[in-house]
Order: sequence, then C-alpha cells, then structure tokens
Amino acid sequence: MRNGPGPAWRRRMRESGMSRVAGQLAVPAVLGLVLGLILAYQSGTSNSGLTQIPLGTYVTPTASNAAAALSTAGPAASMKSNTTCDIIVPANPLSAQGLATPYQLTGPDGMTPARSGCEMSNGARLGAFVQATILDPATGALSVYEPLVITKGTRPDTPGAKLNRPALPADAVVTIDFGFNGTSLVLVGATPTTLADARCVSGAAGSAFGPASFCNGVSFFGAVRQAERKGLLRVPSPGTSNAIAPSGGSLGTGRSCPVLSNFEVAGLEPGASVTTTYLLNPLTGQTAQNNQTDQSYVEGATLVHGNSANALLDQYVDPLLGCTPFQAPDLSNASEPATSEALDEIAAGAYQPKIAALVPENDQVVMDGGQPSPAKTSLYRAELGQPAAGSPGDQASRSATYCQNLVDIQAPFLAANGKLLATSQSPVTATADNLLTFLASDLSASFASLGCQQFHLTSPVTLKRDRVGAVVAATFDTAVQTAR
Repeated sequence: MRNGPGPAWRRRMRESGMSRVAGQLAVPAVLGLVLGLILAYQSGTSNSGLTQIPLGTYVTPTASNAAAALSTAGPAASMKSNTTCDIIVPANPLSAQGLATPYQLTGPDGMTPARSGCEMSNGARLGAFVQATILDPATGALSVYEPLVITKGTRPDTPGAKLNRPALPADAVVTIDFGFNGTSLVLVGATPTTLADARCVSGAAGSAFGPASFCNGVSFFGAVRQAERKGLLRVPSPGTSNAIAPSGGSLGTGRSCPVLSNFEVAGLEPGASVTTTYLLNPLTGQTAQNNQTDQSYVEGATLVHGNSANALLDQYVDPLLGCTPFQAPDLSNASEPATSEALDEIAAGAYQPKIAALVPENDQVVMDGGQPSPAKTSLYRAELGQPAAGSPGDQASRSATYCQNLVDIQAPFLAANGKLLATSQSPVTATADNLLTFLASDLSASFASLGCQQFHLTSPVTLKRDRVGAVVAATFDTAVQTAR
C-alpha cells in the first residue's frame, strides 16, 4: 500500500483449487443465473484469449475448450511473468462520490497496463475487484455497493461513461474489501492522504497481505457490534436443512446451514473473498458494473470475476443444501439482494459454530517471512471482525488445531454429503468435474499449503485425476486424527 510512487510489496501467494486455474467458471444452474464468462488471459489489448458468450446463454465449459482458448493467446514475457498490479484508490473512497468514482488498475512501479498485463480484459489472471458494505448506524440497515474497477486509461462502458452515486444514509459507516486474481495488489492513493484518511490496511510493516486489502474494516465491524447490542441489527439465522447429512459426531454442526466459519466448508482463500463481478466489453476492454442497466447497454458483454471462496459458499454450496446466505440490497444494482464478504463475516460472527474456523496463523497471507505471525494475523482478522490471535475465541484456529479440525470435520462432511454435492456443477471444470470433487481438491490443497503434515496428520482425501489433470473422483478417510 502506498500514496504515490514507492516500492511494491511482493509476496508469493498460496495455491488453491480456485486460484491456480486460469479457466472458465461456470455459473451453477441452481442459481438460475446464466451469464457470459471470461476465459483465460490475453496479450496487451488483444481479445484473442477471450471466449465471448452472450448474456442469457447457458454454458458447460470443458477442459478441452479451455485449453483451446488458452492456446490462442501469446502474452509478452513481461505479462506472462508479472503477478503484481497497482490499483489507484479514488479520493474519499468511503463517501458516495468516492464509491461512484472508478478505481484504476495499472502496472507496478510505473509499468503500463499493457506491458504488465494489469488490464481488466486480462481479468482471469490479474483482475482486481472492490466491494463496499454499508451500515446505517441509526437503523442497523445494511446495504452493498460494488465500485467499478477499470483499466487505467479507459472509461467505464456505461451511459455517459459515468456511475450513479449511491444514496448513503447520514453518518453511514462503510467498509471496503479488495480481491485480486494475481499475487499482490498494491493500493495507491489518488491523493497523498487518501489511504490514511480511509484507514486502509494492506498488511503489517514490510509484510503485505498480498491479494487482499481493506479500508475501514475495524470501524465498520465495531459499529456492527454496537448495532447488534442495541437491537437495531438482527442478523437472520442461517437455519437448518434436512438436505444436510449430519457428520463429524460431536465435532460437527448437524443439519445447521453452514456459515463462513464452519470447518465443514472452511477453505484456504482469505485473500479471495470478495463476491463482486463486472461486465467486460470484449471489443474495447472497458468494464461496467454488473447491473440490469449496464447488461442492456454493453452488447455481448462477458462476466469477469474473482476467485472467491465466499462465492463458492454463497452461490454453490448454500443453494444446493437448501440454505440462503445473508444478503442486503445492492445499491449498484437497483437494490437487488446481494452477498458480500462483510455480510458473510457478520453472519459468521452472529452464528459462530462451537468450533469456529478463523483465518489461521499458518496461512501464507498472514505469515511473515515464512513464519506464523500472531500480530499480522490479528491485523487481518480485525478488518473482518474476527477475534485476535491468542484470544479465547481463537483456540480452534491455532495452526495445529486448525489443521486437525479441517481433517476431523470437513472430510466427514464431504463424505456424508458426497452424493448430493456430486450432483452440482463444478465452479471450475478444468479443476474438477463436479462440486464434490472441486471441494475435495480444495481440501487437499489446503492441507498441503497450510503445512498440516508437520503436525503428524495425514491428508484425509485421495484424488483421482483424468489425463488433463481435472479431479474426477475422491475418497475420504474419516478416521479421527490428533495433531501433535
């Protein structure tokens, strides 16, 4: 994070089932949302790596057509190797005007968007996504707004090239979350005081979070807790579902619908949690907000999205299980109900399971120099309203215990609900052939990246892949293990 020129932080981001694939993302049928997709990456301003699919068309991508589209692009060496981008944060980003001012994606250290590949038309590799959640402290009402990210040097592909300012309540408390499909997204303030004024956080001194950043999260979640205590904000219960097969014995949560902090669905993606999507004009490389007005305005638009673990729960797992995520009106889309990273965290805090999965200290995003950092972990968690490392609420998410719970809770859940999960479409067909095998792949990747084997644990999942590497079968060992 910086105001004006300066060195960018660069960190190696962990691999997971979603972040390591530049592939085509299929929107699940259970949502009834059938949108165009962006596939692969492209060189400079060429659209040769883009598969254009008209809005309203249902697609079932395959590994073969993903590979074919990938092979058409021939990125320059600098594009191919670069995984870091800058994003210019507009002045007063927590205000209505700031929310309606586009964020600009550009190359690091003075590189142009075209040379660095930091273009929204290259969104599958280096796309950036911004999401705001808004609290009215007087009433406890919540809403969402999705600020637009454009490639620096372009204009929004909207009527008049402008965005509508949201009508914010008096004394609104706003939090802004950032997501990125690359390794490190560096915040650059439009003015020397932009980032400090908005209380933006990108990591500890000299040790960045990498793909994630936040603005005003601590103040926002403080206001949320106060509204809850006053009885102004009543978070709806996630409920229960008879479709869920209880698992994990006393460790599991029975038929309760999962929230983000359930180990049944815990993943490795704290740096990829924003649920924002944008429309992309494949002919010009311009972007627009994904709303009804702009869908009609941008002919032949495709959808560009982040590798969001929250979207995996909200849009795939919940609907299949007969559950509903916490939603609020989206002020950038005619107040249609929408999810957000902050809403998921609010629900997780209000209905936290007895064994809660928080951001673990052994996740690479919050490690410092390859070592666990309680201070950096606490800094990250504070922006999401989570308990600090070492606090009483942290016991289940300390490195060894987190790994143990991942093995003893998630593996039995996937095994018990395997038949149902296997009926749903995979979020990334190049990774796995259905939702069950995708979640199994993610569990396997999480176990490895978190270094769970160092705690004398054995991976509870065995994967079978086809000739192109997609997971097509998974078996689970549900025996209880103890970390040591």
